[in-house]
Amino acid sequence: MSLDTEKIIDWLDKLENEAKAIKKDLLHQCWYMRGGLTYTEALDLGIYERTMINEIIKENLEATKRSGMPFF
Repeated sequence: MSLDTEKIIDWLDKLENEAKAIKKDLLHQCWYMRGGLTYTEALDLGIYERTMINEIIKENLEATKRSGMPFF
């Protein structure tokens, strides 16, 4: 199988954007965890763990909004 240069560049750009999105998501998780999860630890998480943490963060944000308690 061979790809032309343009398709390879497009594929690499797509992979780079996906990597950036994952890193941004991990940094958000670290921020919400307030030091309970380091960036190095976050990098070792699998997709299942990252998804579960995101769900917990979302649930906690919704509970905070409903309760009227300050988030920060």
